[in-house]
Amino acid sequence: MAVNLHYALGVSLKNTTDLNGLLLAAKHDKDIIYIDEADDLKLQVPLYLALDQRKIILSGGNSGRSPMSVPLADFTLLLSTNHDHSLLPALRDRMKMVLYLPFYSEEELTEILARRCRALKWHVEAGVLPMIAPRSKGTPRQALRLLSAARRVARSEGESVLTTHHLLRAFNLEGLDKLGLTRVEQKYLRILAEGDNRLNVIAGRLGLPPRTVSQVIESFLLRANLICKDDQSRRQLTALGREHLASLCSEGD
Repeated sequence: MAVNLHYALGVSLKNTTDLNGLLLAAKHDKDIIYIDEADDLKLQVPLYLALDQRKIILSGGNSGRSPMSVPLADFTLLLSTNHDHSLLPALRDRMKMVLYLPFYSEEELTEILARRCRALKWHVEAGVLPMIAPRSKGTPRQALRLLSAARRVARSEGESVLTTHHLLRAFNLEGLDKLGLTRVEQKYLRILAEGDNRLNVIAGRLGLPPRTVSQVIESFLLRANLICKDDQSRRQLTALGREHLASLCSEGD
């Protein structure tokens, strides 16, 4: 778009001075202000008031001067968050577009990995990157983390070319299966293979807090349709979950 981009994390905007500085940094019409992790922004009310009025009010402070109104440029505001329920409705409703982005496909993840390898001048054997994508849970940072893990294995063995051997070694060290499930997630499935169960019972057997299980462990398992919940919120294995667990057992044999 050939315009200026002004970026900030929501948590970094701690007071109105920080927020006003960001808004005033967009000096030209069509400049873009991007606030990432917007759910951490504590100044949502001043932000949507500034959007409505297209100006900010600067107080005179201790100088005794009258407050001063400063007009804002006609900038574009972008907010991103994984927790849109944490945004005030008054702010969320002022957004002209609300987009829910899907997780990345395996093809997109493979391309992201290829770009990273080109940028870092890493030499990678053909076929390695497509093996990482299915284990990345649709998330680029997970894919890049696995790539780096395999790279560390290669370097530990004195190799400059990353091969499938290094990649499989990295997967084995982390206990990842073909879907990228960790040992804890695999144990979760094995618990449900014994019968339907409630969250507190599963958490107790895993040795983890129930909130960690519900928000971290179950998130991908539900999305991948490996588990489901009944009307009493008891967790159940789906047919796909049983199929995957059976494949793990056969691989173990």
